Amino acid sequence: MQKDISVTRAVIPIKRVASVDVFRGFVMLLMMAEVLDFPAVSKALPNSALWQLLAFNQSHVPWQWLSLHDMIQPAFTFLVGVVLPFSIASRKSKGATLRALLRHTVKRSLILILLGIFLRSIYSERTNFTFEDTLTQIGLGYTFLVILAFYSLRIQVGALVFILIGYWLAFASYPLPDANFDYATVGVPANWHYNMDGFAAHWNKNTNLAWAFDRWFLNLFPRDEPFLFNSGGYATLSFIPTLGTMMLGLFAGKILRSTDGPQRKMRFFIIIGMCLIAFGILLHFTGINPIVKRIWTPAWTVFSGGICFLMLALFYWIIDISGKQQWAFIFTVIGVNSIAAYVIADGGIKTFIHRSLYTHFGQNFDLILGTPYTTLLSGSLVLIVEWLILYWLFKKKIFIKI
Repeated sequence: MQKDISVTRAVIPIKRVASVDVFRGFVMLLMMAEVLDFPAVSKALPNSALWQLLAFNQSHVPWQWLSLHDMIQPAFTFLVGVVLPFSIASRKSKGATLRALLRHTVKRSLILILLGIFLRSIYSERTNFTFEDTLTQIGLGYTFLVILAFYSLRIQVGALVFILIGYWLAFASYPLPDANFDYATVGVPANWHYNMDGFAAHWNKNTNLAWAFDRWFLNLFPRDEPFLFNSGGYATLSFIPTLGTMMLGLFAGKILRSTDGPQRKMRFFIIIGMCLIAFGILLHFTGINPIVKRIWTPAWTVFSGGICFLMLALFYWIIDISGKQQWAFIFTVIGVNSIAAYVIADGGIKTFIHRSLYTHFGQNFDLILGTPYTTLLSGSLVLIVEWLILYWLFKKKIFIKI
């Protein structure tokens, strides 16, 4: 392991990149906005194409392809990699040794894993040992990411290629179910519209390698009932290609820290992003590897990573190049306290706020804008309260760090 991070360009002094905070805040706001419940409004207004579009993009697709909502996790994961070069440089400038950095890394990984399990267990009568939560997935791969950050770009690229090809090959080698397989036993209708045929069937829901691994792994933990399948098809092993997403973010972070001019950096982001998207689409439509977010296929890693590069380019151009930051304050407040925002949006705080509003005003929500917009109005109030909590933390300079 090399003592210093190896990069191909000289680096600029450590400086917080405003666009990264705004980008992260935008992503977290998408997650927090689930409380608006666009699908409920769309259901109440079935003839509205607008609400159908909004509902689709606030829901996860059943299996292949994506919606805007499906980009929340990869974008958040990508940004973990983006900030890593800055984080390591900051700690080293304060005198942190390599051993201290690795010790902090392992500690952070464990906290992320445990926090993810805790959030998934809030509404359970006992600890829900599951590892597909965003924080848990990041935690499982984070230590490997930091270790790789100390190697040269060539080794990092080689590791990324090895991870994606190796993961693809492992799935491709796993035997397909026979013609008499009872799909109902794994929570999938026999003639489910989203089941794929031919070679792509190796990545079907709950009949793949990652599902088989969880049938063994998750049953090692205490459970009320044996684990048979995840109803959404999510899997523990997804942390492996998720590490690939973080590595793509790491490459973007290195570009941000380089001495290249802003326009050149943005051009790199756009070119890399478009190439990754094109390659992901090629893998999908040739049947080599489908784009499936729920099991984080290698094609999804490449495709969603390309979108993340383009999103970063957009925010970098607006915030850091054009200098238009004032409008983004709402996002910044969320972005600089992303862990707090995640816990608020995914934990008991959101439920407490929601229940409190309904306790005091619930009977009147449907009278203000009409019954179809009840969840929209109540959710908006919850979202405002959540943002005000984060704003209070921002004003008090309280930032939750792991």
